Amino acid sequence: MKPTLATEEQLLRRIARGDRDAFDELYRRTAPYLAMRLRRRCADEGLVTEVLQDTFLSVWRTAGSFGPVRGAGGAGWLWTIAARRLVDALRAQQRVREVPTDELPVRSAPPAEDEALAGAVGDELGAALAALAPDLREVLRAMVLDGLTVRETAVLLGVPEGTVKTRARRAKIVLRGALS
Repeated sequence: MKPTLATEEQLLRRIARGDRDAFDELYRRTAPYLAMRLRRRCADEGLVTEVLQDTFLSVWRTAGSFGPVRGAGGAGWLWTIAARRLVDALRAQQRVREVPTDELPVRSAPPAEDEALAGAVGDELGAALAALAPDLREVLRAMVLDGLTVRETAVLLGVPEGTVKTRARRAKIVLRGALS
């Protein structure tokens, strides 16, 4: 009989009791996924590494407070911590220096999350999402997929909060028009 693997939720409960083996297993399973998602939002590999380390330090310290995030389970809880740590790190960087927009990396291919979302929501909505301007899609991804607040989205994207609100509203209007 093949042994069953512990779920992330079970590992988190064991970590809350101080189980280092469970922590090692959770890290081995989830760190590559979290690093990939963080790299999609930040090109600074050093910052991604720092955020990943901070995330797992927080997991070790707060595993006892784990509660499923809107049905996403352990992986969703971990991503929520990582995304918020990234926002905090970016906010700290902004206090130190202002990044010129001409130095920001340009994506050559659409993010996998956009493709997955477009495929998961159906042809009509997927086409409407694909037709959105990239700045509108970025706001939707941060606020809807990642569950960030307006303030966190503003920091993550490096734009004022009012711009985030405007883009979110424009995206909703465009989507509503495309689907009616």
